[in-house]
Amino acid sequence: MTDDRMALIDLVEKQADGDLVREMLAFAAERIMEAEVEARTGAAKGARTPLREVQRNGYRDRDWDTRAGRITLEIPKLRKGSYFPSFLEPRRTAEKALVAVIQEAYVHGVSTRSVDDLVKAMGAGGMSKSQVSRLCAEIDERVNAFLSRPLEGAWPYLWLDATYLKVREGGRIVSHAVIIAVGVNEDGKREVLGVAIGLSEAEAFWMKFLRSLADRGLRGVKLVIADDHKGLRAAARRVFNATHQRCRVHWMRNALAHAPAKSRTAMAAMLKTIFAQETKAEAEKQWDIVAEALREKQPKLGALMDASRDDVLAYMSFPREHWAQIASTNPLERVNREVKRRADVIGIFPNDDAVIRLVGALMLETNDEWAVARRYMSLETLARVTDNPNVRLPAVAS
Repeated sequence: MTDDRMALIDLVEKQADGDLVREMLAFAAERIMEAEVEARTGAAKGARTPLREVQRNGYRDRDWDTRAGRITLEIPKLRKGSYFPSFLEPRRTAEKALVAVIQEAYVHGVSTRSVDDLVKAMGAGGMSKSQVSRLCAEIDERVNAFLSRPLEGAWPYLWLDATYLKVREGGRIVSHAVIIAVGVNEDGKREVLGVAIGLSEAEAFWMKFLRSLADRGLRGVKLVIADDHKGLRAAARRVFNATHQRCRVHWMRNALAHAPAKSRTAMAAMLKTIFAQETKAEAEKQWDIVAEALREKQPKLGALMDASRDDVLAYMSFPREHWAQIASTNPLERVNREVKRRADVIGIFPNDDAVIRLVGALMLETNDEWAVARRYMSLETLARVTDNPNVRLPAVAS
């Protein structure tokens, strides 16, 4: 437990986003102060009860300097006596403990016992199961609002990728697929469109997820970029009537797995000549030449190339300016690394809700970063693949 707590603290201090951590700290501080004042007064805020021992008397502001930055606290005041948050004394140790408290509540969700132990260790008194559940419910509300928001406009490109996380289920530890959907809209901006979790990546799972995106307003999908999933290919065609782009990077790995270790460098060089072509027609011609050259010594590789050409080269039917982004799921690599980095701290999630809480919050943070970043694709090139050919240039202030 101590090692896990220190790992969480190190994670926050060294790598977590400052704005997110400050928001989480402020959120946790407010809830802990309310819990402590409720215990001191004998009644919840605004409640009329003969059990109340003292009345509240507004708030006073106090700046709280943390490693994540300055946080302004509104500390409740009492008509009789005084109240001072216990987590502010001593400041350095309590600060780390509070970070661990909110991280565990944020990550584990239903694991109220460990949160309660940490709150007791920092001298703030035990938090009840209902209090911790209420804290997590408020986080879930924000995450769920983000993941279920309406989608407007056209989204010509849709990336889908899966990450497998360990979840405790019925006394067993099972591996669940967590799907993240990212799209580019007509304004050239990337957005996280959805997150889903399931036992497998069968067609029924993909169909349910893609239909949920369509029900929220996802339209205009021309190309779905993902790994090789027959169920996904069928679902994308039925829901969006979209072309499937098989991730070129993953395909290369699969192709080279059919070659002897000593021949892989030479084979990789041959395969790369396909993707160096200027047009799709030239790439298809080079594909056939390479496949024929490899077929005699590597029949399995030849069969793979025969079956996958259209899926792997689908991106070449779109503007050349987009090829680097739409040929593979590499644009999601940073997102997946961040999910894995946080998930490795947890190890085993208590349930699916905890997974959605963590991954959803990380995607909300990522989406905020993309919202203020430069366009991922230009308006002029996107106009060539959308149903609306009009280029919408940003307004110029007079």
